[in-house]
Amino acid sequence: MKNIITLFLLFFVTFSTFSQEVKETPKAKELGHEDKNKFRQMYDLLATPNMYRTASGAPGPEYYQQQADYKMDIVLDDKNTKIYGTETITYTNNAKESLDYLWIQLDQNRAAKTSKSPLVENSKIDPAISVAGFSKKYLEEKFDGGFKIDYVKDSKGNPMSYTVNETMMRINLAKPLAHGEKIALNIKWNYNINNYMIDGGRSGYEHFKDGNNLYVLAQFYPRMAVYNDVEGWQNMQFWGSGEFALPFGNYEVNITVPADHILEATGVLQNRAEVFTPEQVKRYAQAENSFDKPVVIVTQAEATETEKGFSDKKKTWKFKAENVRDFGISTSRKFILDAMAVKLGGKTVMAISLYPKEGNPLWEEYSTRVVAHTLKSYSSLTFDYPYPKAISVNAQDQGMEYPMICWNFGRPEADGKYTDRVKYGMIGVIIHEVGHNFFPMIVNSDERQWTWMDEGLNSFMDYKAKLEWETNYPVDRGSPKSMVAYMSGDQKNLEPIMTNSETIKQFGNNAYGKPAAGLNILRETIMGHELFDYAFKTYANRWKFKHPTPEDFFRTMEDASATDLDWFIRGWFYTTDFTDIGIKEVKQYFVSNDAPKDFKSPTPNRRNRLMATGPMVFMVNNKSESYQPEMNKPLEVKEIKALDEFLKTNFKPEEIAKFDSPKYFYEVTFNKPGGLVMPIIVELIFEDGTTENHKFPAQIWRMNDDEVTRTFATKKVIKKIVVDPKLETADIDVTNNNWPKEEVKSKFE
Repeated sequence: MKNIITLFLLFFVTFSTFSQEVKETPKAKELGHEDKNKFRQMYDLLATPNMYRTASGAPGPEYYQQQADYKMDIVLDDKNTKIYGTETITYTNNAKESLDYLWIQLDQNRAAKTSKSPLVENSKIDPAISVAGFSKKYLEEKFDGGFKIDYVKDSKGNPMSYTVNETMMRINLAKPLAHGEKIALNIKWNYNINNYMIDGGRSGYEHFKDGNNLYVLAQFYPRMAVYNDVEGWQNMQFWGSGEFALPFGNYEVNITVPADHILEATGVLQNRAEVFTPEQVKRYAQAENSFDKPVVIVTQAEATETEKGFSDKKKTWKFKAENVRDFGISTSRKFILDAMAVKLGGKTVMAISLYPKEGNPLWEEYSTRVVAHTLKSYSSLTFDYPYPKAISVNAQDQGMEYPMICWNFGRPEADGKYTDRVKYGMIGVIIHEVGHNFFPMIVNSDERQWTWMDEGLNSFMDYKAKLEWETNYPVDRGSPKSMVAYMSGDQKNLEPIMTNSETIKQFGNNAYGKPAAGLNILRETIMGHELFDYAFKTYANRWKFKHPTPEDFFRTMEDASATDLDWFIRGWFYTTDFTDIGIKEVKQYFVSNDAPKDFKSPTPNRRNRLMATGPMVFMVNNKSESYQPEMNKPLEVKEIKALDEFLKTNFKPEEIAKFDSPKYFYEVTFNKPGGLVMPIIVELIFEDGTTENHKFPAQIWRMNDDEVTRTFATKKVIKKIVVDPKLETADIDVTNNNWPKEEVKSKFE
């Protein structure tokens, strides 16, 4: 009976409390008690600092990360477009806790016949579809991709228990792997390589009419997942959008391909003399000392001759790579290869390009030079590029990155001609993909969780690099104004930047464009170059070769700059609010000896004691509805008796001569129909055509989120007032940005 009464009382109290909350919450909103303060601190959103990740945004004293080292033997079957591989993974557990099992990524399984990835997409009838498209969609047998695992064995050759769940494989350990212990896994596998031009994918092969294939190979081996202090195992399935989270390690990879192929990969080639001709080895040595232009190592004539034959012989290329998170390969008998040296921080890095003759003359002219430019530009804002080389590979319809190597689209027409669109598209993708070496290949964020941490930061960096390449480069992302259409769109189709990679609707705008625009606003408008650059470089150096989170980035940017950015981070990254700041009203005043009829003497208080005591000077509103120059009455100090006497009594003539001498007074009220807080940037345009610029920090809105007022005392009559004249804040509606209000003409007019 006692238990029943207790339960009844508990139910009654709970129900009463719930009922009370339901009644009071709307009332609180009606009374304005809901916490809408845009400047409240972000303790409610950010993870709690700890010994792994500090409140400053730096790695803590207990920070750790796992190590995964690989030794691989890869064989490419060019005739059957298939890969065979064996690997030994040596995994080191640096976590304080023991691990009962290990998780390995099998990303190629997304292309398996049994994959669930196609089942999560909407499928509608196409009102019109090509014959080839219809056949592909409804008639043809689906591509048989995915890993075929031959075995998983321990270091002694004994079979190990494992479980495959779609794109993830769990290794069931016989005993827990304790802190500091290592374990060696031996895995043998094979899979059919996808034709990415037909079946899609981030890697695969392109087939040419001459019978040759051009391979860009990635995710080609079972790869260790990340285990860390934030997620535990990052074993979220690979659905296609969220890219890859990987631990760092050292690689030794032997790649066997047809003897007439030219190949490049992550790492340092160990047997150059065995795989290149003596003449090509000499050319490469020349390239290592060529800092002003690329040296062609495998010529177009050599590549054209080689691609005519299909050798049955094999050749093995041997690579070693230290402290990388992944490995990529590109190989073909069609490849031309050129390279040049880049001096960075006292060391020489090689910029390299691989491309078929179909890429010329575009690629021989630009690719390697763009690689070199990118390394210099990115290094200037982060850290000197630490790897020995960076490779750009021409792969049609591709744009994807891996340590030291990336695939990039862009080819001229068959006659060698190309448009500016093709040229700038190619240059842009090379800058972007080479730039990914910094984010996330070195500053190793979790792409499976947060696309913006690599794509957004990289888009910001490539925006800067493009404009350094060419002042009038036609940049398509990064500027605040480029985000106006997106941010003013239907809220149903928007989500905050802080959204998991797999649930973003407008991927390019959300994960690339908006974060890049936000960083440009921080650098150009809010923080300034000096503060922003120091903080951004601090973040890059704190977290290079480590695994940062969004909190680590946000906290470092504040910590290293002494700039409170919580208001900006909350609004720009955690909401879909937009910027809209306008001019609500402008009042013009003149100074008078006489009080207006409706004048009420101000009550002195702590803030206005000086303004509200002693002899008075009266500010009289002209009450003009629009700009009327004849109603402006300039201030003449001698005509204002009390002011003239005050100055002569309290200051020497030479002191008065140094004083400012405003003539006209304007009280401007700014309103904010948009939800985002931003600085108010104001341009005053005077009758004589000269201008004056003012910038008021975002904190001006801290006491009133709807409207604020500023007074401008000027020497000349203001003809026009413009808010955000250079479109720095992504203001979605500029029709309210001018005084006097201007009629906005349509694009047709």
